[in-house]
Amino acid sequence: QPEAWLWYYQHIGNEDAVIVDTWWQTETGGHLITNLPALQDMKPGSAGKACPGIQPAIYDDNGDALAPATGRAGNLVIERPWPGMLQTVYGDDQRFINEYWRRFSDVDSDDWHDWVYEAGDGAVHKEDGYFRILGRLDDVMNVAGHRLGTMELESAVAEVHAVAEAAVAAREDAEKGNVPDVYVTPREGVEPSEEGRQDIVEAVEKEIGPFARPANVVFVDGLPKTRSGKIMRRLLENISNGESLGDTTTLRDPSVPERIRNQVRGN
Repeated sequence: QPEAWLWYYQHIGNEDAVIVDTWWQTETGGHLITNLPALQDMKPGSAGKACPGIQPAIYDDNGDALAPATGRAGNLVIERPWPGMLQTVYGDDQRFINEYWRRFSDVDSDDWHDWVYEAGDGAVHKEDGYFRILGRLDDVMNVAGHRLGTMELESAVAEVHAVAEAAVAAREDAEKGNVPDVYVTPREGVEPSEEGRQDIVEAVEKEIGPFARPANVVFVDGLPKTRSGKIMRRLLENISNGESLGDTTTLRDPSVPERIRNQVRGN
């Protein structure tokens, strides 16, 4: 987020050292979109421009390219081959095609122009050539016809001073399709309160809109994380939808999901 970039620039970098945002994946073998300090302007909140020879684009769900002037978010794709690109999924060529190419490619064609790599990330680009990454598309919920990314919602919640960390889960809703549940760990010394919940709701409505209003705000003492620190939103979705938690033994603290579920039931 631009606000976080500016904070680090001012308070950590002392307005001298900058944060160099980039976009890449394990599958890409290296950075494909990046900022280049001292060579081009740094744009807070942006992953930068395409590296030389890389041809990223934004497609809508029908496979049509979105012009930068539209300002619309869509699917990040790469339209031409690049050095270091993945070659296959070991032992499963068909999975390789299905996961990364089939959606936007003519997989029966021998012409590389007909093959488009699907990154699985949402993004938006501007006429100045800069790309902003919005997050994984599998972390997107449909709220009353609006596509909302968990990153977008969590960034709005993080603006509330009382919030140390937040995670959003999609709860199924008969009328809206999905509604967001927000799980929050408060800052040290902050007690959960109805006022705090209202501050979070208002922050989301102000930043995104009334349609994104959280259905529930739950203060918790910890979020379910892997040993590497990744938040397991799937478990939070299971809790929100009353589903089985499954295997939690690989978590940093396997007891966290059950504690959260008991707390939600208590509400």
